[in-house]
Amino acid sequence: MIRVTTRPYSPQQADQLIAEGVHPVLARVYAARGLSSARELASELNALFPPSGLLHIEAAAVYLADAIAARKKLVIVADYDCDGATACAVGLRGLRLLGATVDYIVPNRFEYGYGLTPEIVELTVREKNPDIIVTVDNGIASIDGVAAAKQRGIDVVVTDHHLPGDALPDARVIVNPNQPQCGFPSKNLAGVGVMFYVLLAVRAEMRKRGLFDASTQPRLDTLLDLVALGTVADVVKLDTNNRILVAQGLKRMRAGRMHPGIAALFRVSGREARNASPFDLGFALGPRLNAAGRLEDMSLGIECLVTDDEGRAWEIAQQLNEINLKRREIEAEMQDTALLHLDDFRPADASTIAVFDDGWHQGVIGIVASRLKEKFYRPTITFAPAGDGWIKGSGRSIPGFHLRDALDLVSKRVPGLIDKFGGHAMAAGLTIRLEHFDTFTEAFEAVGRAWLSEAQLERVVETDGPLEDDFYSVQFIELLDGQVWGQGFAPPVFCDEFRVVSQRILKDRHLKLLLERNGRRYDAIWFGNTASLGERARVAFRLDANEYNGVTKVQLLVEHAEPA
Repeated sequence: MIRVTTRPYSPQQADQLIAEGVHPVLARVYAARGLSSARELASELNALFPPSGLLHIEAAAVYLADAIAARKKLVIVADYDCDGATACAVGLRGLRLLGATVDYIVPNRFEYGYGLTPEIVELTVREKNPDIIVTVDNGIASIDGVAAAKQRGIDVVVTDHHLPGDALPDARVIVNPNQPQCGFPSKNLAGVGVMFYVLLAVRAEMRKRGLFDASTQPRLDTLLDLVALGTVADVVKLDTNNRILVAQGLKRMRAGRMHPGIAALFRVSGREARNASPFDLGFALGPRLNAAGRLEDMSLGIECLVTDDEGRAWEIAQQLNEINLKRREIEAEMQDTALLHLDDFRPADASTIAVFDDGWHQGVIGIVASRLKEKFYRPTITFAPAGDGWIKGSGRSIPGFHLRDALDLVSKRVPGLIDKFGGHAMAAGLTIRLEHFDTFTEAFEAVGRAWLSEAQLERVVETDGPLEDDFYSVQFIELLDGQVWGQGFAPPVFCDEFRVVSQRILKDRHLKLLLERNGRRYDAIWFGNTASLGERARVAFRLDANEYNGVTKVQLLVEHAEPA
């Protein structure tokens, strides 16, 4: 079932925004997303929340500044997704700018799993011999790993953004906006954002020590292209603070001031950096970087982001592109298999989905979970073999169902069922024994039934209502493109009634339409849909500027349509 609704908004808030000079349509759109002042649209760096709001960040800054002064060897332990790779690159580049001796290690997900485990500590000591370990995008759940490092006399600085468990690791210092007692206003920083903030604090501490002043200090804003990529790719909520970080990164990309690896990823994915958008980062650059961690080794992705050699960056970007093509093939096969497993699945009788196949690839189950969640609109966990009778699950959720909290409840209700788990509201992972799969499926479904109402299991297409005729224009689209849209700050979707002038199926997969309203005609396309519409249709759509043969025309990208 799909329900189309119009986002409610406060006319007073919209009027306030108009009074502050905001375009009337955008004022309505922003008010529907909770904005009440044009100040919340600021995209300048000085509008960022100050680092001092992060709990323990001053202690981290003093400790790291001392370590740099004492020429201690730092080793970053990274996560193997795009956020982890960009956080690692930001940490490496930033700490080196500040004079640190720093190296990194990224676990192979198939050998070592996630986070700072005792095994990773062992590997890090053997290969890198660090004085200090700095975690990026992981570590908040690494109680055993931090203890193993301490036993060897190695301090651990944890920088993370994941939700903590009941206990925290006994690290030297933890910086995480989601740890208890942290009052930082943006709980939505990605791992790369947390690392960027730590660098800002270290630089401020070094400035205080007289090592440089405001005019001679290292330029950390050069890292913002990496921060933007990791933030968008990790699908964290684009609150005011994250929108500033992303807007600044996009500004650098559009001006051509980006790292060679980012430029190479744009080029290999056929995108124009001068028109860089959050969509490019989330659907073109991010997946190519993520593919390395999914199928092979994220070291390749990190090397792409830290090399200053354009030729090397291009060479790696091509390799990442090849890996991503392979990932797509594996994903397509796994999706077909998943749909066979779910052949007799009746959404009306279930609140959740859990599915396992012994031929599946661990690195791709998260994407398959995401596709199944989109198709059936149910919280979904897909499992793949992890060796020795273990299976690993990766889950994706729907609004109103906090996935990590659901796993926490399952683990409390059935002690010993889940070996380990972690994540966020919308995405989480876990490990269980294969023989416990059915027990887990039942326990997970019980939580789903208790937490989710029928209304929550209906897919909702939220729209911003009708759009006035004058704004079906390339100029208005340019105005929309000037804002950073994304997770938690959705791009505008308008909705109106049209006469269907013509419709045909393209490439057996998409519906191409010519729509008419108030005597004006618009090209439209509904990707992934082949069901035809009647003579009149109610259409929910996004605006797109389609360039063909040097002419730019307005095109409607259909999100949903139904007979009017």
